[in-house]
This record gives sequence, structure tokens and C-alpha cells, in this order.
Amino acid sequence: MPMTNKPDKTLIVILGATATGKTDVSVALATEFGSEILSADSRQIYREIPIGTAAPSPEQLQAVPHHFIASRSITEEYSCGRYEADALALLEQLFHKHDTLFMVGGSGLYIDAVCKGMDEMPATDPALRERLIRTAETEGLFPLLRQLSELDPEYYASVDRSNPQRVIRALEVCLQSGRSYSEIRSGTAKQRPFRIIKLGIRYPREVLYERINRRVGLMVEAGLEQEARGLYPLRHLNALQTVGYQEWFGFFDGLHSRDKAIELIQRNSRRYAKRQETWFRRDEAIHWIEGGKQATDHVKKLLDKIL
Repeated sequence: MPMTNKPDKTLIVILGATATGKTDVSVALATEFGSEILSADSRQIYREIPIGTAAPSPEQLQAVPHHFIASRSITEEYSCGRYEADALALLEQLFHKHDTLFMVGGSGLYIDAVCKGMDEMPATDPALRERLIRTAETEGLFPLLRQLSELDPEYYASVDRSNPQRVIRALEVCLQSGRSYSEIRSGTAKQRPFRIIKLGIRYPREVLYERINRRVGLMVEAGLEQEARGLYPLRHLNALQTVGYQEWFGFFDGLHSRDKAIELIQRNSRRYAKRQETWFRRDEAIHWIEGGKQATDHVKKLLDKIL
């Protein structure tokens, strides 16, 4: 059912790469507005991995109502298209009691799904999908990534290369349609019946990398290794094909040392942040704010000017 037109309603999106402080800013703003927050993080939605996904703290969750945090199990399949439908249905409901709502996250595909809509993709070819999955299982993602880089260098530059599902789907679309995944995805954005304001938080590259390294250290202190060890029997699940878990699984398998696992998490998190920045640079609608202690104040001033 289409969403009711709500021209006086506003969705404020707080976005940015990992470790930019999006959660702190969004909680402060939502508190001031007496509003609620929808998470646009494709991994924080899973309840079993709070440490590795830097999920909001219990105090933050208590301060402001959050949605799409720890609401699914890693054993469930959950797609971006499903998120679009669920998020729009929730917005329809929440806008009855709020004029302004907040969305926060760093998953560009999830943010685009809500703000612009998912594009019509070719239907899945079971035989092709099976062949690509078999290649990933027997040879790893490298040959698939190499082929994707040739067929769609633009999407290759921003895709999460540790996420087999996204790599396989993009390559599948390229091979089925004869067009790049980026080209099909860049269709006309769907009109939403509410106003959308996008605010991005960023840091100079070297500062961001320092923040990422430091946060990984804090995750380890908080018990990330133990969290990953408890999930080791489920390591084949798609939700665990991500930075912060694959590196520990390699350590548990004897492929590298514990210190090397931590070093790899830091390195792969930095690489992921770089891909996030590449994704967000495409969107000219984003108003950028420099991160830091004054970020929340700067966002408030910018919002006052826009609103």
C-alpha cells in the first residue's frame, strides 16, 4: 500500500563512514526533537553481534527509541528490498506522532533504498546463481571480484568485498543483463511523500583511520574475540561474512596469530570506511559536517538554517 502523502514531515538522515560518531550525534538530536531513530546499518539489525557492529549502548537505546537494532537473528535472510518495505511502513506509522524522524547509519545501499527506492533488477537465474556460489565456495571471492571489476569498475570501487551476497548479486545482474549493475541501479529515484535531509559526518582520512584503530581496540577489550568464538559454528552464515568476524575465524582456524587478527580487523575496517566514503561522494544532496566535539552543535546550526 502506498505511503500517505506527508509534505509537512521530515526524515533527517545522519550518515558517514564507520567510526565518525554518527550514533552520538543522532541520539543528541533525536533527544532534543523528542523523536525516534531508524538504524540504516545492515549488520546492527542482527542481535547476536552487538560488539563487532558497534551497536548503540544500552544507555543510548534507553535515551531514544531505536528501530532495526537487534531485531533479527543472523540465521534469518534479510535483504535490502525487505528493509525498504519495512522502513517505509514504519515511517508511515511513526509520522502519525512525530513531524521529524531520524535515520542513522553507514550502509549506503540501505539509505538509498529508503530515500530513492530500489531499482528493478533482473529476476534471479538459479543456474547462474548456483554457479557463482560454487565458485565462491571453492575458489573464494577473488575470481568473482576480478570479473566484477572488469564488468562494473564503478560498483567494484564501493562494494563491500567481504560480503559474498552483494558481490554475487552484482555480478549476476551484469552477466544476465549485459549492463553494469551501477547503470541499472542509477535509475530515476522514486518520489517519497516526506522531506529528506541528509547530513554527513566526516574526518580527514588520517584522523578517521586513527579513530578506527582505536575503536577496534575498544571492541577487543569489550569481548569481541569471545563474541566471535561463540559464533564460530555459524561462520558460514551471510551475516558473519563481514569485517570483525572473518579475521577471528581465521585465527581460530590457525591461519594467523591473535595479534594478526586484530591488525587485519583494523586494516579491513579502514578499507571498508574508504569504500563508504566513495559511495557517499556520489550523492550531491548530502550536507557535510566535520566530525569532532562540536559536530552536534554544527549539525543543529545547519538544521536551523535548512528547516
